[in-house]
Amino acid sequence: QVRLVESGGGLVQAGESLELSCAASGKISRINNMGWYRQTPGKQRELVAAITSDRTTNYADSMKGRFTISRNDAKNTVYLQMNSLKPEDTAVYYCNAAIVSSTLFGTLYESNYWGQGTQVTVSS
Repeated sequence: QVRLVESGGGLVQAGESLELSCAASGKISRINNMGWYRQTPGKQRELVAAITSDRTTNYADSMKGRFTISRNDAKNTVYLQMNSLKPEDTAVYYCNAAIVSSTLFGTLYESNYWGQGTQVTVSS
């Protein structure tokens, strides 16, 4: 089984920074795309940032210039550095990863996994 565990959320004031981490563990052959999403009550989960295995990144427009996504494949970990936080960034942030595992017979297959979510609250 594969598990994603997020950390780094919390309460900060507007203008401050936070870094989120998400570590994958379990039967992992390799990790393809990784990303961060966020969700507020009554709204759909939205993409914050994503990073491919070759380090190509993609950001939602409102995060460009403030957030930076990165990954450490040796640690199976993806990070989200959030700067200049705003009250509207308050949400539960979820890690997502497309992870390739191997069966007992050596067949590779990709599955999509989500973390449990970490709360980020930005006060004004």
